[in-house]
Amino acid sequence: MESLSQIQKKHLKKLGHNLDPVVRLGNAGFTEAVLKEIKIALDHHELIKVKIPAEREERKEIATKICEETGAFLIHNIGHIILIFKRNHGDPKIELPKKK
Repeated sequence: MESLSQIQKKHLKKLGHNLDPVVRLGNAGFTEAVLKEIKIALDHHELIKVKIPAEREERKEIATKICEETGAFLIHNIGHIILIFKRNHGDPKIELPKKK
């Protein structure tokens, strides 16, 4: 998997600032259905926010698991919200700055 430069991460963080969460974990937590929705949203948008209403350590574990399962990059996390990015190579939607 390719990596993102700091410039690219900063660019994505800026783009994600005004986004609303497109996936919210419910009482059941991180399930296969939630994972499926995240994959669909990433494929369609590339950059999404996910709301994880859990304690800090559990949020960290779930965020890591989401990134591992989807191949996405964790761009930013604040409070109960994570911002993740996964390039859709077949239909890219976001133009990233060049790596330096």
